[in-house]
Amino acid sequence: MLRMMLRPQWLLALMLALAIAAAFALLGQWQVERAVEQGRVVERPTEDVQPLADVAEPDGPTTEASTGQMVAFDADVVAGDTVLLEGRLHEGEAGYWVVAHAEVTGDGIPAGIPLALGWAPDVETAEAVAARVDAGDYDPGRIEGRFVPSEAPEVPDEDGDPQAMSTLAVAQLINVWGDFDDRPVYFAYVIVPDAASDLGLTAIDAPAPEQERELNWLNVFYALEWAVFAGFAVYLWYRLVRDAVEREREEAEQGADSADSEAPPA
Repeated sequence: MLRMMLRPQWLLALMLALAIAAAFALLGQWQVERAVEQGRVVERPTEDVQPLADVAEPDGPTTEASTGQMVAFDADVVAGDTVLLEGRLHEGEAGYWVVAHAEVTGDGIPAGIPLALGWAPDVETAEAVAARVDAGDYDPGRIEGRFVPSEAPEVPDEDGDPQAMSTLAVAQLINVWGDFDDRPVYFAYVIVPDAASDLGLTAIDAPAPEQERELNWLNVFYALEWAVFAGFAVYLWYRLVRDAVEREREEAEQGADSADSEAPPA
C-alpha cells in the first residue's frame, strides 16, 4: 500500500486533500474567533447602589441577578442578637465575623436581615465589638453594603461548642435571634464596609462579582463541523488509495487464475 501512496497521482491527491483540510481548519478557526468576538458579556450594574426593595423580597429566593448587588436601606439594629462566626478567613488568617440582626424599615414590608459588620483576628476583639453593638453603640439608620445569598448551615463538631457557628446561614440565625417568631426575613445577608471602621474591625473582603461572558455556541458547533470535514478529507484520500490497492490485488489474482486455467496440461 505504501508503494501505491507514493505514486504521483496519489501524491497529488494527498496534496489536494491536505489543502482542503487546511481550508476547513481555517474556517473552523474563523468560527471560533467569531464565537469569542460575539460572546455576550452579561453586565450587571452591581456597583450602582440600588434600593433593597428593588433587589429582593423578604422570604423570597435570592436570584442570580441580585447576588453581589450593592444595596441601600433604612434599618434598626436589634440589640442582643449579635453573633460571632468562627473560622472566617481574611488574607489567609482565620478569625471571627461579627454579625448583627437588623430590621429593615421604611418602604416595603419590615423584615429581618443579617449584617456582616467586620472581621476580627481574635475572639476577645470580636466579643468586645459584639457587646458594643448589643449595647446600642451601632445603629447607623441608613445602611449600604453588598447583598450576598445565605450560606448553608454546618453542624458543629461533637467535641465543640454546640452554639458555635461558622457559616452565615439565615435559617440558623432566626433560631438564635430573640423573639423573632414568624416575621419575614431576607434569605441573604449584607456586608457593610463602613461598619468595620466605625467599630474597629477589619473590613470584610467583598469584591464586585466577575462579569460573565456567554459564548456563541452556534459558532462553536460550526467550528467542530469544519474540524470533522477536515479529518474526513484526509480519510477519503486514504480510503481511495486503499480501494485502489485492493482492486489491483483482485485484478492480479484474477489474472493469475486465468493464466493457470489457460495453461496446457503437462
